[in-house]
Amino acid sequence: MEKSLKIIPIALIPLIMLCACKHQAKEEEVPMEATAEVKKNTDYIKKEVYTDDFGDQLEVAINETHNTVIIRLNGKTYELKKNEELPEFTAGDAVYQFSDIRGEVTFLKKDYNMVLFHHKKNKPSSSDTKMASY
Repeated sequence: MEKSLKIIPIALIPLIMLCACKHQAKEEEVPMEATAEVKKNTDYIKKEVYTDDFGDQLEVAINETHNTVIIRLNGKTYELKKNEELPEFTAGDAVYQFSDIRGEVTFLKKDYNMVLFHHKKNKPSSSDTKMASY
């Protein structure tokens, strides 16, 4: 019995060393931030923030490379696909639709015909210029 107890630790030492030596060397890790920056630099993204009459802010990030729009409103984020069939700039999915047509920015929920956000861009007024009258 004593001999078998001495043999077990002696037999385990080479087995442990064999397992330890087969372990692969640690691969070089690339930080996620570095790969994200490379991806950001290759996409053409245009960002704008609109404020409506009630003080709500709509953040719009348009990715021209992938034809997608990311919208942030009231703490929620929506990702929509650009629609080539509709006029000017329109994007949507099965539930939501975003449009920027002739200076009017609208974000709505299709099912209920509910406008979640509406903003009209200010056009430069010509009332500041004075015309001469004869």
